[in-house]
Amino acid sequence: MSRGIESLIARDQANPDLWLWLGRTRIEEAWDIKPEVKARAVQAQRLEAYHAAMESARQPLVTAAGLMPADPVPWESMLWLALGLERPRADKDSVWYECSRRWPTLYSANVARLITLSPGWGGTATEMLEFARTVLANAPEGSPLPALIPLAHFENVASERTPMSRGGWFSFDAQREIVAAAGQWSQRRIGPAHPRSIEAHNAFGAAFYLSDLRRPARGHLTRTGGRFSRLPWSHLGGEPENQFHRACNKLNVITN
Repeated sequence: MSRGIESLIARDQANPDLWLWLGRTRIEEAWDIKPEVKARAVQAQRLEAYHAAMESARQPLVTAAGLMPADPVPWESMLWLALGLERPRADKDSVWYECSRRWPTLYSANVARLITLSPGWGGTATEMLEFARTVLANAPEGSPLPALIPLAHFENVASERTPMSRGGWFSFDAQREIVAAAGQWSQRRIGPAHPRSIEAHNAFGAAFYLSDLRRPARGHLTRTGGRFSRLPWSHLGGEPENQFHRACNKLNVITN
């Protein structure tokens, strides 16, 4: 899609949304060509192409941020850029600072920050969970930010789990914390649904499904309206969409 967006920018170079769209699209296109870790030794050329594709997102995002200085979303995208380029922690922290000072409760940015703190991306479980709990404690009314709790537990388990791992995903203490976070979110929800509520329902629904808590799992997955999100289903292996539909089928949730 990036080629088409470039043609739009050629006719409207002062549009910050187009520059943001281009930068984020290039990030997603780069992820699509990232070689597997085990194959990097024999795919040096593809790894180089991945880094070049990821780096090409930087200038559009910087341009978007310059055209609309108060907008946190270009900075949120730069969090994913720093993650994809495996930048030092100080770089990730500085980008998060710029994003959070503009809008500290932006859901997508907090998810990106959570990932940068996760064990799988150079952080620690302690720091990641502490961040998720602090966000939960300060979440505003109606915000889906409590979903950071199940997402953090997914990240924690996935960093140690292999496709051949057996047994449950979450400990009893983790399940109890996820249940409590879901309860806090339901109590805080007022007015119309938050634009990111579907992602939160996916997070809670997947966690309850894997914990064999069928009733709350069914309740959350029903509220997705048949729409899946990449996180946390990608942690289950294979295509996230297939994992989502498999869970819905087992719980008799209609998705079409």
